[in-house]
Amino acid sequence: MKITPLPRGLILYTHTTFRPHISHLDSPMANANANAAPLLERVAITRPIDAVLDAAICFLLISLLAYRLLFFYNHGFSFLHAAAFLCEAWFTLTSLLHVSIKFNPVRFTTYPHRLRLLKRVEELPRVDVFVTTADPTLEPPIITVNTVLSVLALDYPANKLACYVSDDACSPLTFYSLTQALKFAQIWVPFCRKYGVQVRAPFRYFSGSCSTDDGESAEFRREWKEMKVEYEKLRSMIEETGQFQTFDPRDLVRGGDYANFSATDSKNHAPIVKILWENKEGHEDGVPHLVYVSREKRPKYSHHFKAGAMNVLTRVSGLMTNAPYILNLDCDVFVNDSNAILQAICTLIDPKSDQEVAFVQFPQHFYGGSKHDLYGNHFIVFRESTVPGLAGSQGPCYMGTGCIHRRKVLYGQLPNQPNINGKLSETKLFKKFGNSEHFIKSATSALMGAADGYPNSLQYPVEALNKVAGCGYEYDSCWGVEVGLYYGSATEDIFTGMMIQSRGWKSIYLNPNPPAFLGCAPTNGPATFTQQKRWMTGFLEIFFSKNCPIFATLFGKLHPRLCMFYVWIYLWGISSIPELCYAALPAYCLITNSHFLPKLQEREIFIPFLLFVLYNFQQVLLYLKSGKSIRAYWNNQRMARINTMCAYLFSVVGIVLKFLGLSETMFEVTKKESSSSSDDGGEIDEDSGPFTFDESSLFVPGTTVLMMQLTALFMSIWRRPAKPDGVGEVMCSVWLIFCFWPFLKGMFGKGRFGIPFSTMCKSSALTMLFVYLSEKTIM
Repeated sequence: MKITPLPRGLILYTHTTFRPHISHLDSPMANANANAAPLLERVAITRPIDAVLDAAICFLLISLLAYRLLFFYNHGFSFLHAAAFLCEAWFTLTSLLHVSIKFNPVRFTTYPHRLRLLKRVEELPRVDVFVTTADPTLEPPIITVNTVLSVLALDYPANKLACYVSDDACSPLTFYSLTQALKFAQIWVPFCRKYGVQVRAPFRYFSGSCSTDDGESAEFRREWKEMKVEYEKLRSMIEETGQFQTFDPRDLVRGGDYANFSATDSKNHAPIVKILWENKEGHEDGVPHLVYVSREKRPKYSHHFKAGAMNVLTRVSGLMTNAPYILNLDCDVFVNDSNAILQAICTLIDPKSDQEVAFVQFPQHFYGGSKHDLYGNHFIVFRESTVPGLAGSQGPCYMGTGCIHRRKVLYGQLPNQPNINGKLSETKLFKKFGNSEHFIKSATSALMGAADGYPNSLQYPVEALNKVAGCGYEYDSCWGVEVGLYYGSATEDIFTGMMIQSRGWKSIYLNPNPPAFLGCAPTNGPATFTQQKRWMTGFLEIFFSKNCPIFATLFGKLHPRLCMFYVWIYLWGISSIPELCYAALPAYCLITNSHFLPKLQEREIFIPFLLFVLYNFQQVLLYLKSGKSIRAYWNNQRMARINTMCAYLFSVVGIVLKFLGLSETMFEVTKKESSSSSDDGGEIDEDSGPFTFDESSLFVPGTTVLMMQLTALFMSIWRRPAKPDGVGEVMCSVWLIFCFWPFLKGMFGKGRFGIPFSTMCKSSALTMLFVYLSEKTIM
């Protein structure tokens, strides 16, 4: 991979490096030099070896299809080879789509230090930050607290920043945690800015990898220790309070706030909007605004999951600060680089990009977890290899977190459309934005491109705020259809990004070093499967709807290559069917003493052999190039098979049941592990814990596939000794056993590390049925 090196003027800072603040970098000479230097550079990435391997793999896949057709021509039709042909045709299609997506990769490099030289503090645009949480049990409040603290300590003028926290559970524990965190923020934010702290999530900063060294001053070491003690007090207070099964809200919420949380139900309560902190004096070195929001929920209203919460934050913030840019973060995604917002502003502040670029997406990097990505959910190759190809066309998809949006784009403005002149009819505005005169003024100000916006004040009437946070506000409006995040899918993020791009907008992909944000990936089998199933269900909902990306290209302005990407990713769930069928073929052949691969003496045997070798060789190279180990490659390959045949399959079943009117899509929150201690945050070794299971039916397909292969191998050896013709089928079966090795270990494990007895029984019954039906075909 060839990338132009960064200029010598760009400094990469460590966690405790001293760094001048924004206002200290203003000099006429510096400004003169900065005017000639760009804020953003587009760098082409060349990958000749990867391109050659892609071409060879596609050629071999097409050759395999040609072999199948020649077999039909010479030997007549065969159901076994027909099944293999259909599966291989699907694999060829998805591979061709993937190769097309990766074509022409680029990388964008930003220079935030130049932005500081070009723009005075008062000229920097305002930014609203949204942090969303939905369940204090699955998403412990200490995780949300660390994310909020990292946002409040961003290296950005405090009077240009506001943080809004959406609590969809209306939890007094979350509210209490934020109020306690605010006290710590009063000393944490000045400490970060005084010493130029890079990582501003306390639990990560105080971990072993960010400890002090002997080169720091005595004053710094003293303040560092004091700050760590204060954080440990905060952490202990929040976690000890959360350990109580039940608690009285009056013990957590004081004064007039108690009435809002007394006798509240997480699914049935009035809206709550509380200003936890206001930077009234407008100090650029102070603590930014902090606002708590819990939207109204009633049993008979659809709340549209995270998309609905984000739209409420958009309206509430529109009535308060109305910043032209919105950064959204999941509760477990903290700021890892305090320059993150400045990097995004480098791409958005240009007048040309104002009419072209809708959002800036940072990739999802993860902290902690297994060192070698045991559950294959860090998406390393996808982040480093696939997405840069999208950046070379219309830009990446919206990934749901770590993304900075233009507010006016969320309000429905089209690219290259002049800002409105304030003369839109009142009826159209109410129809589009809802029945609130206050919000209409705010939205109109944003669409007019006002620099300061309206009203830019937190002191707004409570009635107006509660109205736009109400569950019935969006009725008979364009919210979720043309305005805000789109409804209709469990994966509202990628859906919203696609619809924005189908209007002609572009996006920018920034992948800086160090990563701008770090998140928490699932660290157990059930959570991984739950997350994967939800994603695949959402993808299929979009594809099999009127908003299919093919229609967005034919009748909209979605770039063809981006359309290929959306088709490729939306159909991941469907891949479970051909993969399961293909996994059953070697077992069937061993049971029936037949074959679906070329015989050993046939020269065509080199086609699947070379295909297997080249594909895995390419994957090893990609992981090594990304700085990961061969073990990480193997874990990801193994989990790709496991996820496809387990979680993906259930997403297909769920969509079929939904279309038949037998079930509805449920938004399942992924459990977050609380790595909040100052001793946490580092990577753990793989061997510290094996694969985990639970009673979920998601584990039945994987257990069944494993049992099928074991049974087929046993039968081929003892009942029908394998002839040389069946070597390919034996190798496929052995390969699948290695892929499902965690399930094999789980068959002999105990507790959460063992496969439940009920799952074993179901899989045994399915395996016996498969063997019976296979033998029936040869009778």
